Amino acid sequence: MKRNLTLTIVLMLVLAVALSFTGCGSKGEDEFRVGMECGYPPFNWTQTDDSNGAVKISDGSGYAGGYDVEVAKKLAEELGKKLVIVKTQWDGLIPALQSGTIDAVIAGMSPTEERKLTIDFSDNYYRSNLVMVVKKGSKYESATSIADFAGAKVTAQLGTFHYTVIDQIDGVVKEAAMDDF
Repeated sequence: MKRNLTLTIVLMLVLAVALSFTGCGSKGEDEFRVGMECGYPPFNWTQTDDSNGAVKISDGSGYAGGYDVEVAKKLAEELGKKLVIVKTQWDGLIPALQSGTIDAVIAGMSPTEERKLTIDFSDNYYRSNLVMVVKKGSKYESATSIADFAGAKVTAQLGTFHYTVIDQIDGVVKEAAMDDF
């Protein structure tokens, strides 16, 4: 019951934002073009078929599935439009939105102050905490705070706020950002 209520609230919030995109210059007036990486499970990923409700990716590279796709399907249905998933590299999502190539980004994009200067966000529909992922058996396996990572080599995805917060860890060796998740 609580899960259904949460999902309903999430969908209502996302729908409110999506309605603001109506008439935002999509390629087809009957389409709702949504950008996502299609590589960030469990939120969005690429698969080879349409099983479990996956949606064909516009460039023909496969089918997109995941939580973000399910939200996009509900929004497209409410808007009375055909859902088109546009697979887009992370650093291309905002430019695609600004240029009108896509009508919305439905992905794990946090509303940072810098991003809020150029694009609008719905209310958060998902919050997560940052974690450090370490190799099992490494000397960092027993870490209990970020202070325990002094000297560790750390990286994150390019263009994400995750990469910028690495600078908060004293003594860390910040490695080059990864191109994708």
